Amino acid sequence: MFRFFENLVNPYEPYDATNTPPARLFPFLNEYLKPLRKVLVWIVILTAIVGVIEIGLIFFAGRIVDLLSTSSPERIFTDHGTELVLLALFVLLVRPFVQVLDAALLNQSLMPNFGTLIRWRSHRHVLRQSVGWFENDFAGRIANRIMQTAPAAGEAIYQVFDAVVYAIIYLIGALWLLAGTDPRLALPLVIWLVFYAALIHWTIPRVGRASKAFSDARSEINGRIVDCYTNIQSVKLFAHNSTEEDYALEAIEKARRAFSHQMRLITLMELGLTLINGFLIVAVIGWAIVMWQQGITSVGTVAAASALTLRLNAMTGWIMWSLSSLFQQLGVVSEGMETIAQPIQLTDKTDAPALKITDCAITFDQVSHHYGVGSGGLDHIDLAVKGGEKVGIVGRSGAGKSTLVNLLLRFHDVEGGAIRIDGRDIRDVTQESLRRQIGMVTQDSSLLHRSVRDNILYGRPDATEDEVIRAAKHAEAYEFILGLSDPKGRKAFDAEVGERGVKLSGGQRQRVSLARVILKDAPILVLDEATSALDSEVEAAILDTLYGVIEGKTVIAIAHRLSTIARMDRIIVLDQGRVAEQGTHAELLAQDGLYAQFWNRQSGGFIGIEEQE
Repeated sequence: MFRFFENLVNPYEPYDATNTPPARLFPFLNEYLKPLRKVLVWIVILTAIVGVIEIGLIFFAGRIVDLLSTSSPERIFTDHGTELVLLALFVLLVRPFVQVLDAALLNQSLMPNFGTLIRWRSHRHVLRQSVGWFENDFAGRIANRIMQTAPAAGEAIYQVFDAVVYAIIYLIGALWLLAGTDPRLALPLVIWLVFYAALIHWTIPRVGRASKAFSDARSEINGRIVDCYTNIQSVKLFAHNSTEEDYALEAIEKARRAFSHQMRLITLMELGLTLINGFLIVAVIGWAIVMWQQGITSVGTVAAASALTLRLNAMTGWIMWSLSSLFQQLGVVSEGMETIAQPIQLTDKTDAPALKITDCAITFDQVSHHYGVGSGGLDHIDLAVKGGEKVGIVGRSGAGKSTLVNLLLRFHDVEGGAIRIDGRDIRDVTQESLRRQIGMVTQDSSLLHRSVRDNILYGRPDATEDEVIRAAKHAEAYEFILGLSDPKGRKAFDAEVGERGVKLSGGQRQRVSLARVILKDAPILVLDEATSALDSEVEAAILDTLYGVIEGKTVIAIAHRLSTIARMDRIIVLDQGRVAEQGTHAELLAQDGLYAQFWNRQSGGFIGIEEQE
C-alpha cells in the first residue's frame, strides 16, 4: 500500500529547465508543485471530508445527549438502535478509511517526493551556475540553503493542506452547526473570528519576517563554520583558534538575537490567543445555557456547543502554530530562493551545437576581460595557437595568465573580442562540449571526497581498470597509490582521499589530478602550474611522460617553474594583460627581455614573480 502512494509522484520526471526561475515566492512554489497537482486536488477533497466528518461527530454527540434525555433506557436501542449501529459502523470503518487515505497522500505521496523534487531540481540549477557565481558565496551556505529549502517547502505545503484547509472547513461547519440551531448562537463565533483574523494578520507576517532573519543568520553560521573547517590547516598553522571562535560567535549571537525576537512574537501570539479563546468559551457556552433556560435549545445543543467550543479552543492554538510554522517555513524558503532561484548568467545559446574538433587551433582575437572593474585581467590580447602546438605562458602575478585559461574554458565570458577553436566562437557551442575537449591540471589540485579510482575515473567514467592503472603509472602515481589506506580499511585505489584530497600530500594530489587528465585524453591540454607541488626528481619523470602523452595535442602550459615549459614550441610572455614577448626558449633568452630576466632570477626553475623592473 505504501509503495502505491509513494509512486504516485515521480520527483525525477523530465521537465523543462529554465535559466530564470520565478523570483517571487508563490510562483516559485507553484513551479515545483506542478507534478503534484492531481495529488493536491485529492488531498483538498479528502481533508474537507475529514473536517465535515469531525463536525458531524460533534453534531451526533449532541443528538445522543438529546436521545438519552428523551428516551428511557429500555427503549433507547429499540427506538434508535439502527441509527446508533450505523453511526458506530461509520466511526469504525468509514472515518478511518477516509483519514488513512488523506494521511497516505500527505505522508507518502506529498512529503517525501516534494522535498526530493526541490533538492534535485535546485541542485541541477545550481550546478549550471558559473564558476564565478560560486566564488561569490560560501559553498557551505549554498549547500545549506538547498538542504533546508526542501524540507521547509514541504512543511509549508503540508501545513496548508493538513491545517489550513481543515481549519477553514471546520470553521464553516461550526458556523453552520451553531447557526442551524439559532443564528444568535453563531454570533459569538463570528465576533471571535474577527479577533482571531486580526491576531493572525498582526502576528503571522511578523513571524515570517523574523523567521527569515533567523534563517539568514543560521545560514551565516553554517557558512562561517564550514569555511573554518575547510581551511582548518590554515587555522592551525597560524594559531587562530580564538579568532575563529570570535568569528563564529559573532554569527551565533546574531542568530540568538534573531531567534529571541521570533520567540517574543510567539509569546505575544499565545497571550492574544488565550484572551480571545476565553471570550469564545464563555460567550458560546454561556449563550447556549441562556437559550436552554428560555426553552429555545435542547440539552444536546448545549452539549454540542460546549464540545465544539472546547474543540475550537484546542484547535485554534494548533491552527495558529500551524500558520506560524507555515510562515516560518515560507521565510526559510524565501531565504533559500536568494541562492537557488538566481538566474543563470553564463548560458548556452538556444540550440547551440556541440563543439566539433578538427584541427585544434585556438585563436584569441582582441580578447579583453577585466572582471567588470575596468583594470587587471587581459587587455586586447591577440594570440593564435596552431593545432598541435605546445605553448608556454609566463608572466608576473596578475599578468593575466589564469584569466586567459579561465576564458578559454568559458568559466567567464570575454568582455571584448572573441575566442575561437577551429574558427568557431566558443560562445556559439555548448559549455559542456567545450570542456569535454579540454583537459586541465590546476595548481590547486583539489580532489573529490571519494576513492582514488573514482577521482581518476572522473576523467573518463567508462574507462577500464587497466586504463586507470596505466594513467596512474604515466602520472608517477601508481606506486604511492598501492600504499594508501583509509580509516575504514579500504586500500590502494579503493582508499578515499578525504575532502578536497586532504589525506594526500600536495604532490600526491597533483599526480592523481594528472592521471585523471591523462585518462581523459582530450585533444586540448591546459597545464596551470601542473607540477608546482612536485619535487625536481618526480617532476622530471612526469615531464618525460607528459611530453609523450601530449604528442599531437594542442597544449597551453602556465608555469613559474620555467623548466616545465622550456621545451615548448613557443613561449608567450604576458605583462599587464598584454603579450609582451613570444618565441622559443632560446629566442627569448637572446632578446634579453622580460623572459631573460625571469630566467636569470629563477632559483631551481622559479621566476621572481613579485619583483618589478
